[in-house]
Amino acid sequence: MSEHYRSVFAPGIFHSKIVMVTGGGSGIGRCIAHELASLGAHVVLVGRKLEKLHDVASEIVADGGRASFHACDIRDEAAVRTTVTAALAVHGKIDGLVNNAGGQYITPLEKISAKGWDAVIATNLTGGFLMARECYLQSMQAQGGSIVNIVADIWGSMPSMGHSGAARAGMVSLTETAAAEWAHSGVRVNAVAPGYIASSGMDHYPEDAGPMLREMSKTVPLGRFGTEAETSAMVVFLLSPAASFISGATMRVDGARPQVRQGWPMQMPDDSAMQREAIRPFNGFHRATVPKVFQK
Repeated sequence: MSEHYRSVFAPGIFHSKIVMVTGGGSGIGRCIAHELASLGAHVVLVGRKLEKLHDVASEIVADGGRASFHACDIRDEAAVRTTVTAALAVHGKIDGLVNNAGGQYITPLEKISAKGWDAVIATNLTGGFLMARECYLQSMQAQGGSIVNIVADIWGSMPSMGHSGAARAGMVSLTETAAAEWAHSGVRVNAVAPGYIASSGMDHYPEDAGPMLREMSKTVPLGRFGTEAETSAMVVFLLSPAASFISGATMRVDGARPQVRQGWPMQMPDDSAMQREAIRPFNGFHRATVPKVFQK
């Protein structure tokens, strides 16, 4: 295993940049934070659990990067405002925001309570809005910046997770609206929609969901799960100068899964095809771990 993140982007591309990453204590957010730090950014980790944030920040520092962290429930408006203010007091600016924090649970629509619905909407939509608004008002309105919202594979609906699908669809629309409204301030806003990604987030589902999770790759034309690093690479691209004319876009990282149609005889790539460079998994994250659900 490499001792450093193997990013495809130019070393130092984010030198002197300050980037906040919500949900940075685990999964895809942890990976994004590591890649940004490896490219020169000071990463500000935001999440609810201080221990997880501390651990990731310690990893980044051990790898030679820079990181700090703030405990914050992004659903709490006052807490979000205070957290952004605290980060600015130290760094003076926020160049980028990755709205990665989120969560949901598996249940059919008829069994979702109002409380459960509100909790998922607050985590996946309202919290992202509050973070984006405060970063804009307190820093980006005057200095510009880039925001990337992490959504999900909502194309073709999200059966058994309708609350999350509704929230993520709302975030796609919010992304487009913010891109239009904030462009005059030199702010770009985009979204990344991961498909089936092998990350620790899969381990939050109940144990009886394991068989279903392990079979999901069979519905992906590229024949596999994506990696955290493949998602992170898209986020980093959208934050980078190379994406300076991209705003209001939602970029999918899903192996063409939404293109599967009933009645179409999908052919899975064979072993030789899976080794071809164009579709071979990219595993640049040197600290990545296999989700427990795939270790059985």
